Amino acid sequence: MFYYIDWTYIVLVIPAMILALYAQNKVNSTFKKYSRVASRSGMTGAQAARRLMELNGIYDVSIERVSGNLTDHYDPSKKVLRLSDSVYSDTSVAAIGVAAHETGHAIQHARGYVPLTLRTVMVPLANLGSTLSMPLIFLGILFSFSSVMGNSMINLGILLFGLSVVFTIITLPVEFNASRRAVACLGDSGILYDDEIGGVKKVLSAAAMTYVASTAVALANFLRLIIIFGGRRRD
Repeated sequence: MFYYIDWTYIVLVIPAMILALYAQNKVNSTFKKYSRVASRSGMTGAQAARRLMELNGIYDVSIERVSGNLTDHYDPSKKVLRLSDSVYSDTSVAAIGVAAHETGHAIQHARGYVPLTLRTVMVPLANLGSTLSMPLIFLGILFSFSSVMGNSMINLGILLFGLSVVFTIITLPVEFNASRRAVACLGDSGILYDDEIGGVKKVLSAAAMTYVASTAVALANFLRLIIIFGGRRRD
């Protein structure tokens, strides 16, 4: 029996997924390693975040605790910095590093960092794209008996998927810049010693790899859709 082999999935998607799995494992193991290294300042992640924001003249951002592991994020729409259970009250080098990274986003917001503004604008569009793209493509395939309707649905689905890809690309400079700000601020503030900042760099570098991997997965799937449907017959 003949079986169809989807070479686009093997060549494009699988390598990207392997990279994503490696990146996720790397960030988890690196965070776990440095979460066992207590900072000599004894400051918690929440305290470090508050200190860094004050040093940067930011007093209108609240800090909240959020459940989960590494679910830390900054919400620019509400000006809330949310730190996970493993960061909020922990005094480790890893916790302070993650808290400083999220504080970097708050500093970006306060300084009007353009890529962050673009990413914020893209959030609803990316959500729309990730939700509707595949259903539209599947409907386009089902309605393939009508070339105009089928092609239109597929094209719209690919376009919407492209919005989520653009979002992941815009996310890269935002995350890299937040990490650079975090390292610089920690060095200037004296919250961590130089050898401790080395640990922070490793944690944030591992985290950055997950964003690179996510972008690779998104691009791989986008290219796959273009290759699969780009050559279809148009009547």
